[in-house]
Amino acid sequence: MPTPQEKPRETAVYTHGHHESVLRSHTWRTAANSAAYLLGSLKPHMKILDIGCGPGTITADLAALVPDGHVTGVDHAPGILDQARATAAGRGLTNVDFAVADVHALDFPDDTFCVVHAHQVLQHVGDPVRALREMLRVTKPGGYIAVRDSDYAAMTWYPASAGLDDWLDLYRRVARANGGEPDAGRRLKSWALRAGLTDITASSGTWTYSTAEEREWWSGLWADRTVASAYARRATEGGHADAEQLRAVAEAWREWGKQDDGWFCVLHGEILCRKRA
Repeated sequence: MPTPQEKPRETAVYTHGHHESVLRSHTWRTAANSAAYLLGSLKPHMKILDIGCGPGTITADLAALVPDGHVTGVDHAPGILDQARATAAGRGLTNVDFAVADVHALDFPDDTFCVVHAHQVLQHVGDPVRALREMLRVTKPGGYIAVRDSDYAAMTWYPASAGLDDWLDLYRRVARANGGEPDAGRRLKSWALRAGLTDITASSGTWTYSTAEEREWWSGLWADRTVASAYARRATEGGHADAEQLRAVAEAWREWGKQDDGWFCVLHGEILCRKRA
């Protein structure tokens, strides 16, 4: 394990921040809609590490699925953990705790967890291969490393919208300037192989928004995120867009959301890796 002097630290900047428009999306996530590829491998006694837990909705679901085990949720941003604790407490869960952590240098001994899970994390970190090596290190022999990330370049929608084309181009430029990789989903297997992981099952999953309610929710949160979140600030401060351009993108989102035939698909890459016993 690295000594304190040798521990690598996060170098990327989290693009989204924790504005209400971001948490509107994060609190919608469940184990069922965001970690289905993992659920069949869970056993009631398991000890789980949930990396990048955010407001804790997936973490709480995992804790409910391992009633004889324990879940530790960690996040790089201390401020979000109070909400995660409130989420767990509101569900009456006692087998879960939360802490601040950097995925590049986890403060846990080798071979600690039965499952190490990360949802929408590696796209935002400075060194995803090093992060996966850390995840492998703290996984018990025979345990699982489970990772899921979206792939922005593979997102698709109907009807065509020049404004959403501008959004996608802008987001990818801002995310990369922040040190992340927005098209992480397609890279997960490659990163896992470079990190020395074996017994890799690679899969994919989607979120799809097409009903009037889904379109209103998805377009509204992205419209608000484009003009009011940390992402908006980083877009302008980094010289990627000005306020007028951001308002135009936000309006394009709202216009798309009004289309009766509107359809949006978010593709995710997934990997489930078994650590050799």
